[in-house]
Amino acid sequence: MVMENKNKLYLPFKRIFDFVVSLIGIIVLSPFFLIIPILIKRDSPGPVFFRQKRIGKGNKEFMIFKFRTMRIDTPNVAKEILKNSPNGMDTYMTEVGKKLRKNAFDEIPQIINILKGDMSLVGPRPALFNQYDLIEMRTKRNIHTIRPGMTGWAIISGGEDLSLEGKVDADEYYLKNLSFSLDISIILKTISVMRSKKGVY
Repeated sequence: MVMENKNKLYLPFKRIFDFVVSLIGIIVLSPFFLIIPILIKRDSPGPVFFRQKRIGKGNKEFMIFKFRTMRIDTPNVAKEILKNSPNGMDTYMTEVGKKLRKNAFDEIPQIINILKGDMSLVGPRPALFNQYDLIEMRTKRNIHTIRPGMTGWAIISGGEDLSLEGKVDADEYYLKNLSFSLDISIILKTISVMRSKKGVY
């Protein structure tokens, strides 16, 4: 599938929009960047930020930033435990971490990734570096040609309740219909999704 010309024309503006909004976002949310690190450090030892290897545009790797919500002694296998049993989250999450995740405040540092150009405000959620099946499926449908997003069509269409195929279908729909109006619509609907917690774990 080749991206339509009208979509290609929107991409430069999309990057400018991302840069301006993320720059304003960092300024507006600066109190959170000051207060949350203090709360995290008081609650448990370890770094303020959680960094994780993700896959970006062109299948290039980058480090995504989040506020740390789990203890530093959390084993790697915990990710699978949490994925299959959300209630197991309490075992490894810090008290501050639970509150951050509940309100999605742990995602705030991704604004830095958007400012840097690793991500966009809207796009397919960035795959983990070892999600080979997802990476392959997206590559076959040219979804890897656009920047991953902080939110996206898949998130407002079911999020984690979607199957892998369902997520890729949603990502492809976004790629085919890429536009400023669609991005604004997704951003507004994301607010409703976060309030309802539907498809969010």
